[in-house]
This record gives sequence, structure tokens and C-alpha cells, in this order.
Amino acid sequence: MKTNTTMPIRFPGARRALALALLASLPLAVQAQDAVRLAPQQARITDEAIHADLQSYEATQGRIKGLNDAGRPVRDYHLSKAQCWLDVSFHEYTRNDRSDFPQEALDESVKLIVGMENRVSPLPTDTPLVNGAVRLREDLWARLAALHGTPGFTCAQQAVACGEVELVHAGNEFNQQQWRHAKPYIQIAEDLVNDAEALARQCGAAPAAAVPVAGPPLVANVLFEFDRDKRGDIRGGSLQELERALAQISAEGLTVERVELVGHADRMQGRGADYNKELSARRARTVRELLVGRGIDPSLIEYSYRGDLEQVEYCKGVTPRAALLECLLPNRRVETRFIVR
Repeated sequence: MKTNTTMPIRFPGARRALALALLASLPLAVQAQDAVRLAPQQARITDEAIHADLQSYEATQGRIKGLNDAGRPVRDYHLSKAQCWLDVSFHEYTRNDRSDFPQEALDESVKLIVGMENRVSPLPTDTPLVNGAVRLREDLWARLAALHGTPGFTCAQQAVACGEVELVHAGNEFNQQQWRHAKPYIQIAEDLVNDAEALARQCGAAPAAAVPVAGPPLVANVLFEFDRDKRGDIRGGSLQELERALAQISAEGLTVERVELVGHADRMQGRGADYNKELSARRARTVRELLVGRGIDPSLIEYSYRGDLEQVEYCKGVTPRAALLECLLPNRRVETRFIVR
């Protein structure tokens, strides 16, 4: 049987222990009443079973609406997270997912709903890797974690909550059907991370006359084809990410204080780790030249390179080689961070 793990807790252990103790102290009658059980996988073959499950989903959605009607805003972190857990559970249920994922994701939604209905405070902010989901894209997890506790989190909390859930969703898909099925959900999560950072920067924006305050950087990963480092070797979609970041700088009236470029390579060491270091350096220099061509002051651009030391995707067990190289694409990157005010 798979063992679930959780991401690191973002608030002191004593507060988390209190939150869990409060949830555990709810009367057993309340816990039993609030449990929502879907039909066992093997029983989801009759109209009656499916209809009962759909009613369970509708009832859970109604409880979320009730919390909103009672004054908890839609953008609230915990309400958003309950909604997103419910959404991914229902999504996989309708795709006939026969694993434990629909039930376990639904359980996470209900746990948060019960806590909110019973005014538990503080509510936990950990994100369990339900159904043994792989923890993919540490870079995206880190960017989401960095927003917790910041002034801009007030505006970004909905996107943060759903980004965390979608990363778990992607990790579950990777377990079941490898990278090809996980990739769309990774893209959804990445879009949510970008949205969260933009919302955090714009949160409570000061009048134009005031001194601007630094917010989260704009981040774009420029991705390269395997063993390539030239301008023409950049994956087209990642160029769009870079263009998006540059467009946001203009649209938000931001001032670029500096640009940090960090080159990386994947773990395929056919020519050795030293070769990968130089490959990652060439990639960083290529992106530097691209940005200078787009009008960024070269004196503001710093670059470094890490070779294959910082992988964000390991792609264990992915075959054949073509699928493995595609899965490893996020490692063949130049992290581009615009530090802005």
C-alpha cells in the first residue's frame, strides 16, 4: 500500500499541532456525518452508483457555496483549496480514474470544509501528496511557498492554493501514465504560479507618486532542446513565457533593477558533468544576448551556471529514450528572474 507524504509545513509546528488537534477533537458524530464516500471503484458500473456519487459531489459543492454565502470570500486560501481539491477529484472521477485519487482528493476538500464550518483556527496549509503522487517541479513548489506570508499573498492566495493542488494532480498522473499525461497539469500549475506572482506584485499597489516596493520577481524558464544552446535551439513555448514576462514589465509599469540568469542542463551525462557545466553556461550566454537584443541594459544582467546539479525533474522509469528526453526538458533551462520595482 502506498504511503502518503506531505510538503513541508509553512508555519510553526506548535500551531500546526493545535490545528490538527482541533480538527481531531470534533465530535465523532460530526466526523461521521461529514465523511463523503464515493462508491468503490468496482461498483461504479450502475446508474444508481454513479448518480449517488454525483449527488455527493453536488452536496460538497453546496457546502462550499454555503461557506461563501456566510462571508468567506472566494479568493480565501482554504476555501479555494477546498474547491480545487473538489475540482480535481471530480475531473478524475469523470475520466473513470479507478485509483484512490478521486476519493483521497475529495477527502482533502471535505477536511478543509469541516474545519471552516467549525471555525477551526489556524487551518493547516500543508498539501498532501494524495494517492502517493510524485512531487514534481520543485522550482514551482518553491515559488508558491515563497508567496506564503508575504503582503501580496492576500491577493494571490486563490492562485497559490490551486497551483499547489494542480502539482499534486500532475504527480498523480505521472505515477499512473508517466510524463505525457502529467504535462498538461504541470502547465496549468505553472500558469497559476505566474498568475499568483503577478497578483502578489499588484496587490494594494501604491499611488504612482509613492516609492515603489519590490515584489515577487517575474520568472521565465527558457528551455533548450537536448544538447543544444543556440538561439534557434530554444523551445518555442518557453520563448512565449519570456515574452509574457517582458510584456508584464511594460504593462505593470515596472522598473527592472537586475536580471538573474542561471543556466542548467539535464542529467544525461553522455559527455560528462564538466561538459554539462559548459553547456549550461553557453545557454545562459545565449539568453543574455537575446535580452540585450530586446533592449535590456547589459549592465543589469548577471548570469551563472549550474550544469546538472539542480534537476527539477528526474523522470525515473520513463521510457523510451525520446520520452525520457522530453520529460527532462524542464532541466534544460535558463532560469530568468527579473527583479523589479
